[in-house]
Amino acid sequence: MIRSLPRSRAYDRSFTLFMVLYFLFLFAPLLVTCVLAFNNSDFPSLPWHGFTLDWFFSEGPKRVGIFADGENLRAIRTSFQTAVCVSILCVIVGVCAAFLFEQENFWGKELLYFLMLAPLVIPGVILGISLLLGANSIGVFFEDEFGLDLEIFRPSFWLVVFGQFSFITTFVTLVISARLRKFDRSLEEAALNLGAGPFEVIVHVTLPYLRSSIIAAGAVSFLMSFENFNTTLFLVGARPTLPINLYLQVRDGSTPVINAISLLLIVGTFLLALVNFFYNHNKNQMV
Repeated sequence: MIRSLPRSRAYDRSFTLFMVLYFLFLFAPLLVTCVLAFNNSDFPSLPWHGFTLDWFFSEGPKRVGIFADGENLRAIRTSFQTAVCVSILCVIVGVCAAFLFEQENFWGKELLYFLMLAPLVIPGVILGISLLLGANSIGVFFEDEFGLDLEIFRPSFWLVVFGQFSFITTFVTLVISARLRKFDRSLEEAALNLGAGPFEVIVHVTLPYLRSSIIAAGAVSFLMSFENFNTTLFLVGARPTLPINLYLQVRDGSTPVINAISLLLIVGTFLLALVNFFYNHNKNQMV
């Protein structure tokens, strides 16, 4: 609808109803999950049987809370380690790729850009299977030709890291490239005219300008890695990540400890987004 045109009362009411239903559809399941984390029931579902903190702090034997659940804590630690490694790799490669794609002319730029975007249109299941088969083929080649049994080419922690890195780095590159396009190149030219070298210009001029986008891209890559399921399912070894572990528990039947874990993840994600929002907001005010 054209904003300059007058709006009827029916339109305003319809728009308000649509927004209420839209956000209700988005957040009602999350709210129910958070409430059930405190449900005094042995099943992760309704009806409500009273308030309890057992699914957070109970040490058993009948009920085991998340803070006493060794299996889920190990899965959380594995997901955290994976996300940290993936974030570091994605930010480093993403920054370099953003600088590369912002160069005016070089041979094969369009082809490389297309290949970078390819993982975005490939389903995660197909990508996971392809990575697993490719890694296994390379591992068999090294074992047959050189007698080397390399763990990285088998389902393992590092195969998950590199598998997630293969497509998450695309998002990081796009975020940083969008910020880099707004950069005033005359600042670099001024620094060069004042005697700074190319490396000093990047470190003291360009990277500080990109700091907010780098932090945002790192946060996005961390969250995408932490919650990834489709690709990780085919690459995980003896150390399952949290989404894989939760899937196995839901499939075999579990307790409301799943709701407790979900609540902690929702709160953690919200706090991370809040910190990133206030950081960018304060920086924009300073500018």
